[in-house]
Amino acid sequence: MRHPSVIAKTLGIGYALLACSSLQLHAQQTLPNTPPLPHSIYSGPQGDHHVQGIAYDKERQCVYMSFTNTFIKLDLQGRLIGSVTGLTGHLGCMALNPDDGCVYASLEYKHDIIGKGLQKGIDPDMIDKTNGFYVAIFDPDLITRPLMPISEVMKTVFLKEPTRDYEDTISIGDKKIPHRFGCSGIDGLTFAPAWGKKKGPNKVYVAYAVYGDTTRTDNDYQVILCYDIRKLKKFAQPLSQQHLHHSGPDKPEEKYFLRTGNTEWGIQNLTYDASSGHMLAAVYPGKKKGWPNYSLFVIDGNQKPKKQKLQGFHQTVRGKVLQLLPSGLHDQATDTWGWNLKYGDTGLCALGNGYFYISHHARDKQTGKQCTTLHLYHWDGHSWRMVE
Repeated sequence: MRHPSVIAKTLGIGYALLACSSLQLHAQQTLPNTPPLPHSIYSGPQGDHHVQGIAYDKERQCVYMSFTNTFIKLDLQGRLIGSVTGLTGHLGCMALNPDDGCVYASLEYKHDIIGKGLQKGIDPDMIDKTNGFYVAIFDPDLITRPLMPISEVMKTVFLKEPTRDYEDTISIGDKKIPHRFGCSGIDGLTFAPAWGKKKGPNKVYVAYAVYGDTTRTDNDYQVILCYDIRKLKKFAQPLSQQHLHHSGPDKPEEKYFLRTGNTEWGIQNLTYDASSGHMLAAVYPGKKKGWPNYSLFVIDGNQKPKKQKLQGFHQTVRGKVLQLLPSGLHDQATDTWGWNLKYGDTGLCALGNGYFYISHHARDKQTGKQCTTLHLYHWDGHSWRMVE
């Protein structure tokens, strides 16, 4: 999800970054247990909307990408196998469910600046006037040709919790402030066992998108919901975009909080690294003064959530708070750990043994269309290295 200023930067005005010395990123010729995968995969020019999420499918030997309103399936040489079009909502971060082989992605329908941008030029009668946040489930085996309609390959589950927080207001004195926790919807999504366990049934974790409001103090937490996949799938239905369904669980199994400082649009990409047991969250850096405003955070999978009073709220709010991994850069004033990684906010996918595919988004020079190249990276728990 992108703020207009961030969109403009993507279009070529330039993305202001912190000094390269803080990236802790460098190439290295030899790395341990390098997977037999292409070091880069180019998507080809795709459309007017930038890439939002990526997933790797070892069994089918292909990759999947979300270009906001289009789902594409490529082989490992970057050749198009199939695509899904016609989405009028925002398709975000995605992940392959290892248990059923389906690709799950966050999907939003709303009417703020993001929603209106996606709905521009669409017949108003074709748009539901309500808000709806969904987990979209794609069957990759059915995606066999370009320009397939969503009715043939996708089902969805409605998420009531983020929809309620998005539509809710909070009271500060005599003022009503919209969007509880600063919720602007959902984006980051991944699969992992129950928190703190490296084995057992996978759960699906869905992260809030959060408005980048620097005037609030109650939006400095990332919010991550946890759902039982088996229960979630029982609610799955085909989606009519003209009449959004509300088939979904009443509440998540767990609701976690992670204090990082406010970020632009919350967690953009979330991925679970099974080899370390940690979860990684890529964000558009925040703009609040007094915070380090890192672009990447690692959530410590070895630390149990701590039930505590959330900071910055005008009324007492308690929640289960996750802990940041004490590695990378450290801001002592806020006790915040993280990295300033240039890429990852448009695609971050763990491959195992410390390897990741990371999206380098761009515009194709010949066509002007959005594109990306997935590059192979290695993370040793401290520093990031692109595999050359």
